[in-house]
Amino acid sequence: VQLQASGGGLVQTGGSLRLSCAASGATLDYYSIGWFRQAPGKEREAVSCMSGSDGETYHSESVKGRFTISRDNAKNTVYLQMNSLKPEDTAVYYCAADRWLVVSSRLCTNGMDYWGKGTQVTVSS
Repeated sequence: VQLQASGGGLVQTGGSLRLSCAASGATLDYYSIGWFRQAPGKEREAVSCMSGSDGETYHSESVKGRFTISRDNAKNTVYLQMNSLKPEDTAVYYCAADRWLVVSSRLCTNGMDYWGKGTQVTVSS
């Protein structure tokens, strides 16, 4: 599975961006999917994830109410809609997928098998 993330950029505080992750090599219909981010000097963290089995979603506390993960199976693409962006959202964002990893509303880990190259999101104050 190959994943290609896009949509990052520079935005002002309070602005919005939509990240896309296009998949090839397999259909993501039943894959758990996720968006992760890594800021300079910090560990990579899960931002938003979606279960492949039942569509249950996970959002980190820092993005709840602001970010939404979704998928378009017809386009084999995953999205992350980011609203009300803050400077602390500045990071490289990665999309990931895994056929078997469990995702729930309280759990999304870094252990996904397939990763795309990151896309930079910078939020200016």
